Parts: sequence; C-alpha cells; structure tokens
Amino acid sequence: MKHFRLLTLFALCAVAALAAGIDGKWKATMQFGDRTMENTFTFKADGDKLTGTMTTMRGESTIEEGKITGDEITFKVKRQTQKGDFTSTYTGKLKGDELMLKTSFRDQEVEMTAKRVE
Repeated sequence: MKHFRLLTLFALCAVAALAAGIDGKWKATMQFGDRTMENTFTFKADGDKLTGTMTTMRGESTIEEGKITGDEITFKVKRQTQKGDFTSTYTGKLKGDELMLKTSFRDQEVEMTAKRVE
C-alpha cells in the first residue's frame, strides 16, 4: 500500500509539473504543402484538464476536450471554413520550452514544434 501511495504522489507531481509548464503562449510554424503557416496557442492547465485558444491567420478558435497525461497533451479545435466545418485533433509532448505537436484533419497529418513566447 505504501508503494501505491508513493506512485500516486509521483503521478500527481508529474501532472502538476506539466500543468505549470504548459501555461502560457506558444508559437508554432508548420509547412502545409508549399505554404508556411504560423499558429499561436494559449494554454491554461487545471489539473489534468487543458483549455485555451489557437490563433491562426483565419482567427481564433477554442481548444476543446483538452487533456494532460504526464508530459503529453491532447486536444481538439473546431474551425469553420468556406468549405465547411472541420475538427483538428492535436497531440503533443512537452520538452522544456518546446512542445512537439502533431495534428490530423481531413486525412492529413502535420508535425510542428511550438516554442514558448515570453
């Protein structure tokens, strides 16, 4: 039982450390075909929940279904375009002041590295 409590404590500390590390503004540049696009993410962690916004050249969208597990995050962003609404799914791994992100939408996957903005 003592080991279980210790493992639980370590797990909670890991979530708290990531939560403290993810809060704030992050900028990512990604290649999409022949275009370079910049995204700005603003994250706020509350325990294992992640909220915030994503801003692109097309405007701001709310982060939905955000989750934190260890040093990894997942969230979705729904956007409206002239071709209709679509939802992008994001997964990421925090490594210091870099956040390695992957997104998938419309059967495509794109990788990007976000860096903390001070």
